[in-house]
Amino acid sequence: MSVFTVTPAEAVERLAAFSAVIDARSEAEHALDHLPGAVNWPSLNNAERIEVGTMYKQVSPFEARKRGAALVARNIAAHIEREIQDKPKNWQPLVYCWRGGQRSHSLALVLGQIGFRVALLEGGYKAFRGLVIAQTPELAARLSWRVVCGPTGSGKTRLLAALAEAGAQALDLEALACHRSSVLGRMPGQPQPSQKHFETRLWQALRQFDPSRPVYVEAESRKVGNLAVPGALMEAMRAAPCLSMELPDDNRVALLLEDYAHFTDDPTLFQRRLEVLRPRCGHEVVSRWQALVQAGAFAQVVRELLTEHYDPGYAASTRSHFVQFAGARSWLATDHSPGAMRSLAQQILAGESP
Repeated sequence: MSVFTVTPAEAVERLAAFSAVIDARSEAEHALDHLPGAVNWPSLNNAERIEVGTMYKQVSPFEARKRGAALVARNIAAHIEREIQDKPKNWQPLVYCWRGGQRSHSLALVLGQIGFRVALLEGGYKAFRGLVIAQTPELAARLSWRVVCGPTGSGKTRLLAALAEAGAQALDLEALACHRSSVLGRMPGQPQPSQKHFETRLWQALRQFDPSRPVYVEAESRKVGNLAVPGALMEAMRAAPCLSMELPDDNRVALLLEDYAHFTDDPTLFQRRLEVLRPRCGHEVVSRWQALVQAGAFAQVVRELLTEHYDPGYAASTRSHFVQFAGARSWLATDHSPGAMRSLAQQILAGESP
């Protein structure tokens, strides 16, 4: 048998070296959050975990352990038959469960008996989660941030992508959160991750950045959809130098119609989403927008959303939250095309070069 324990700090430094990262928790626990790249081999599935837990409380711990042992043995056998028949002897997985207890130990024991060298995460997912919480403020504080500001539809997300394509470091919080941040920003068929998994994805992204080089990030509020950006990262962003992006209004409308094409493809969805704006924009205004959507006047609705909802107070709000916004250099994109964004990214990088 070859089973050894690793601390969370040791595990994350060696994540790429493991042949696989195996989460022995239930499907629901895994879906809520997991180590980067982890695959799910439940020792107890969702229903079985409830069954054993109920038996533990209502019958006795001894009877629950007997039942649990039978279920775990059956599930581990299925994992072995399905997953490892083609694995070479030098295959080396990292295995974990909630607290490094019986579920991961049972799987590691069997794999070790086969002859694999198995790493067992000390303290399990709970300890890893503690590491993420502890390290995220440190990672955010050590990086040199450049905050891309600009009104809705000015192409900030596209610029971030162009900057990354040009070799710069860029953090796309909206991509990590699966949401475009605005009240209409929820994407069909793309549920947001849990808060914990968003934080893990963010932590993993921060770890990859070189502290000696700037990291570009879009100016965001504390919430991206239903998810909260960690406070330490928000503080670092709000204290950082800013650049202000500008785009002609006609291009802003065209860009939004492209990025939110699901609304023009499904006008009923657009009308439903507009309902959330009634408290802010008024009953009559929203009803008129819905009628325009029904008539296919999408560009007019988008333009009015910009002028009547998004743009008012933008500069004042950004200035109050991002302390260096008043001194931000303005950068004008000629249009919203990929080529224009690539050109602007090159100008920004050249402008910031020593």
